[in-house]
Amino acid sequence: MLKEAFHVAVPTAFYDDETLNVQGTIDHIRDLYQQGVKSVLVSGTTGEQHSLTLDEKIELLNGLVSEAELMNHMKMIFGVSSIRQKEAEELAEEIRHTPISGIMLGYPPYVVPTQEEALVYSEKIINLSQKPVILYNNPERTGFDLSAQSMIQLSKTEFVMGIKDAGGEEKVRQLKNKIKREDFYFYAGGEADLEEKVSYGINRLSSIAGNVAPAEIAQWFHNMLTHQNMTEQENAKIETIMAQVYQGNPIVNVKDMMNQKGIPMGICRRPIGNR
Repeated sequence: MLKEAFHVAVPTAFYDDETLNVQGTIDHIRDLYQQGVKSVLVSGTTGEQHSLTLDEKIELLNGLVSEAELMNHMKMIFGVSSIRQKEAEELAEEIRHTPISGIMLGYPPYVVPTQEEALVYSEKIINLSQKPVILYNNPERTGFDLSAQSMIQLSKTEFVMGIKDAGGEEKVRQLKNKIKREDFYFYAGGEADLEEKVSYGINRLSSIAGNVAPAEIAQWFHNMLTHQNMTEQENAKIETIMAQVYQGNPIVNVKDMMNQKGIPMGICRRPIGNR
C-alpha cells in the first residue's frame, strides 16, 4: 500500500528539441532519494502528462523500472490518464506487470465524460492495473469534475485508497462523512492554500515545491498535520521557497532550479515555457 503521507510530483525531463529525456527524469528522482524522499509521482500531475504519447509513457515507465535501487527503496506512483481510454488501459496493463507501487488515475481533458462514462473508465483502468489507486480530480485543467457520489462509489473498490483534489471544504466534509474507511486518504495537489485544506481534512500532500526543498516542505506539512508551530526562521524559509516556486509557472521554475543545480531537466514542451 501507499503508506507515505508526502510524495513529490516530479516534472518530466525533455531535451531542447522537446523529445523525452528519461535519464534526466531518473537523475532528478535519484537526487530526491539521496535527500531522503521516500515516494514520488511520475508522469502525473505536473501538467505535462497529456503531452506524452503512449510510447513515451511506456519508455519512461521501463526506464524507471530498470532502476533497481530506486524501485526497491521508494514508493513509485505512476500517472495514468489519457483522452483515449484505450491508451490508458494499455498503460495500466503495462504497469500491472511491474513493481510500481500504485497509480494516480486522472481523467481525460476536454471531452467531459458523463459521470457514468467516467465510472466505467475508472473501473476498467483500476481492474487492469491491479495496483493501489489515487483518484485525481482536476476540473480546472480537464473540464470534468468527478462527483461526490462517483467518488463514494469508487471508494468501495478495494484498490482505491485516496483522492487528490477532491474539491472544496463542503465536498471534502461530505466525503469524509460518507467514506468510513480509515485507510482512505485526501491529497492536496501542491502547496496552494495548504494550511486551510489541512484544517478541513486534507491529510496527504502531492508536492510541487518538494522538488526543490523536499526536507523543508515535508517537515512543514508534518507540522501542520500534528499541530506543531514553526519558528519564525522556518516560516521565513517556507515563504522564500513558495516565492521561488510559485511566482510564475511552477514547473518552469522547478526545471530552471534543477538545471542550475546540474540536473538535466531541460525545458517544458511549448506553449509552457514561452517567454
